[in-house]
Amino acid sequence: MPATFKNAVKFALTKNRNKIPSKEELDSMLPIFKQDFSRLQVPDDSIRVTWMGHSTVLLQMHGLNILTDPMFSDRASPIQAFGPKRYRDPPCSVGDLPHINGVVISHSHYDHLDLNTVTSLNARFGTKTSWFVPLGLQPWMKRVGCENAVEVDWWKESYIPDSKDVFFIFTPAQHWSKRALVDDNKVLWGSWCILGPKFRFFFAGDTGYCDAFKQIGNIYGPFDLSAIPIGAYEPRWFMKYAHVNPEEAVQMHLDIRSKNSLAIHWGTFCLGSEYYLDPLLKLQESLGNRKISRESFFTLRHGESRLISQSITTEHGGHNY
Repeated sequence: MPATFKNAVKFALTKNRNKIPSKEELDSMLPIFKQDFSRLQVPDDSIRVTWMGHSTVLLQMHGLNILTDPMFSDRASPIQAFGPKRYRDPPCSVGDLPHINGVVISHSHYDHLDLNTVTSLNARFGTKTSWFVPLGLQPWMKRVGCENAVEVDWWKESYIPDSKDVFFIFTPAQHWSKRALVDDNKVLWGSWCILGPKFRFFFAGDTGYCDAFKQIGNIYGPFDLSAIPIGAYEPRWFMKYAHVNPEEAVQMHLDIRSKNSLAIHWGTFCLGSEYYLDPLLKLQESLGNRKISRESFFTLRHGESRLISQSITTEHGGHNY
């Protein structure tokens, strides 16, 4: 069900079942892992993935450091005094990151395209970072100072000039875009396939379930690693069109033929009405029902890294919720 003003008001009146606990309990249930992110080296023969919270992932492969939908602000809002507030802080600041070669943006919603984070990244890295954005977003990127932004349409590809053997392909998703009163769907939305000589990565962005994922899997799969959303899915009458639930996320994992998937879009902001740990619990339940190993569709602590190679290794002690 696409968003309308009437539906948005009805959703705002929906009972909130998030039940976010105290900071002390959150530190126990959803701990933030601290490490020296600037010293994370790109592995030679594997993929390193680090979850930064929400849909922000640091992907390291084929000599590149790549960020997905970078979000390091306190609120997912045009004004930092109002709007959805993080209940788990980022594990680091933009200043703590290693050099970022590329950034992919899935769509223009505030929790995925954050002005403060974009300008901070641009101030630090400038034209040394390539931005890959959906069709229609380049004018906004130019206005905020990002000169090295490339618009990509569905099923089209681009690359970082110094790494022409790694392709960034924009692929469909079921979502929508909006940042202002009169810009509904003026910017495209979608998912990203990042394909290198040895490894393939899929970033789902924000999406409801649709048949496009089978098509993506047939054309570009199998993927060595994927980042798939599992949260902000209740109430279903409102969220189903735009956000998969954990059961649908597991089906996506199968559709795209993902060997390993990281759960994203949960544990950071209250954007749906479900209990804050339900995305994790329902994911584990869905994996069990399908007899799929939790190691193949896993969660990480905020700030935690995992190496994906022939044998899966969680770095720095390891953690599975």
